[in-house]
Amino acid sequence: MPISVKICGLSEEAAVATAVEGGAAMVGFVFFPPSPRSVTVERAAELTKGVPEGVIAVGLVVDADDDLLSDITEKAGISMLQLHGNETPERTREIRERFGLPVMKVLPVQDAEDVAAAAKFENAADRLMFDAKPPKGADRPGGNARSFDWSLLAGIDCKPPWLLAGGLTADNVFEAVKISGAGGVDVSSGVEDAPGQKNVDKIRAFLAAAAL
Repeated sequence: MPISVKICGLSEEAAVATAVEGGAAMVGFVFFPPSPRSVTVERAAELTKGVPEGVIAVGLVVDADDDLLSDITEKAGISMLQLHGNETPERTREIRERFGLPVMKVLPVQDAEDVAAAAKFENAADRLMFDAKPPKGADRPGGNARSFDWSLLAGIDCKPPWLLAGGLTADNVFEAVKISGAGGVDVSSGVEDAPGQKNVDKIRAFLAAAAL
């Protein structure tokens, strides 16, 4: 079964084009200023012009208020929202209903109890993403090049489609998918030379490895 790939944290046209041409199913844009990958709504609108129909443009937010969500959904060319903060199932459902876009909720994972929390979001989110818990003191919830025990996800009974994230690279994505059983993966730091600096060759290599 083909693996669905999301390339996240894009901020340059060349990286967007490389992701699209390489077969990425989703491309992600970060709206969270503490992140080195953050873009403005105006910049995102320029970048999403290069995203063709059939590729999902995802807007990543962290505990965003309705004003920011309105700005993003109205102006940025986004077709899905990714909630990467402490949003509750109730808030997740509210965002989906209020803004009329599919929602992907990110769940931080360290142990089996964290994976079990996915059940709370099954009727609130359209997709889920399992990412590694950030290190203590981190100023952002993701994009920290950390992984977790992928076997925690093996055989998971999860109704919404889900993606695996956290510390993935072209060298380990095949193994990560094999162990976890993921139908989709998300990468950001694993295709960079430095935080926020995407490398088009690494994007191509990751997409090729995920297609094996």
